[in-house]
Amino acid sequence: MSLNPPELPPQAVPKHVAVIMDGNGRWAQQRQRPRVSGHRAGVRAVRAAVRACHKAGVGTLTLFAFSQENWQRPALEVRLLMELFARALKRELASLHKNNVRLRFIGAHDLFSASLREQMAQAEAATAGNTHMDLVIAVGYGGQWDVAEAARRLQREGREITAEAIDTAVCTAFAPAPDLMIRTGGEKRISNFMLWQLAYTELYFSDTLWPDFGEDEMSAAIAWFANRNRRFGRVPEAQ
Repeated sequence: MSLNPPELPPQAVPKHVAVIMDGNGRWAQQRQRPRVSGHRAGVRAVRAAVRACHKAGVGTLTLFAFSQENWQRPALEVRLLMELFARALKRELASLHKNNVRLRFIGAHDLFSASLREQMAQAEAATAGNTHMDLVIAVGYGGQWDVAEAARRLQREGREITAEAIDTAVCTAFAPAPDLMIRTGGEKRISNFMLWQLAYTELYFSDTLWPDFGEDEMSAAIAWFANRNRRFGRVPEAQ
């Protein structure tokens, strides 16, 4: 049985958890259902992840919801994903606000509809004063795009392009780098997610498909992180 995250000392809890939510389509296929039913089930798993991280005292939870590569999926699936995203955002906003969660969106959003972009902006504005946890939704996001955009920004501002400067220019500059990255669904790759930010992140790969990744699974991942010896390139004697 995994240690319940609230029992962990604060220093053992990751400040920032990032998640690649993989397995919705396979979950639906295993049940001979359309892929969109897997995405709907994935929304329920998002609620469970938010609850577990909120209870544990995680400061930032970043969810990889829609990559730039996902635009290449069938047009019908993309349209249904966008509709599901809009409905979930409308339905969950009040609960997030009530629980003092700040909502942020990162990525390139120019291909989203004007109404969805406005809905996202309103959600960010409505929760801007919340302080318990940041919930970051990566949509239209790609790690390579993020680094390239950061470099372009620094160039526009006439700043030298250094590692320290890029830290201040990537999409997640408002948060510490992820301490823990979780990927569900059995695959063991990063898939162009937060390439810059994951340099020293602990990587946790789960065979559980995302719709089945509940609070217990998230608690187990956080407990696993608490037992990691993070050296950041140093030998133990130098820590």
